[in-house]
Amino acid sequence: MDKVFIKDLLVRGIIGIREWEREKPQDILINVTVFTDTARAGESDDINDCVDYSALSKKISAHAETAGRLTVEALANDLAKICLQEKGVQKTIVCVEKPGAVRFTKSVGVELERSRNE
Repeated sequence: MDKVFIKDLLVRGIIGIREWEREKPQDILINVTVFTDTARAGESDDINDCVDYSALSKKISAHAETAGRLTVEALANDLAKICLQEKGVQKTIVCVEKPGAVRFTKSVGVELERSRNE
């Protein structure tokens, strides 16, 4: 299975369980890998045969910026569902991080894997 990825997509949104985290948007770093067959796209050179990573990035950004989730787990699960709705995507790995959220760390977060037949 081939992979299409979106690396280090930085958005700002409300996420967190503490009151102060819900007052203003904070950085959310997102990495996504979707698994699909790119053979047809490679032969046709037609965007209609591809996973449109630009359009997918916009969907992911829009959701992350407006969802207002409490946990990174919930947001990651939402984003996985969005990825699996894309034509041809069979599986996805989604990583959602909150940079600087925990003292002495660069980032904390969650990575999950979901497939269409789950």
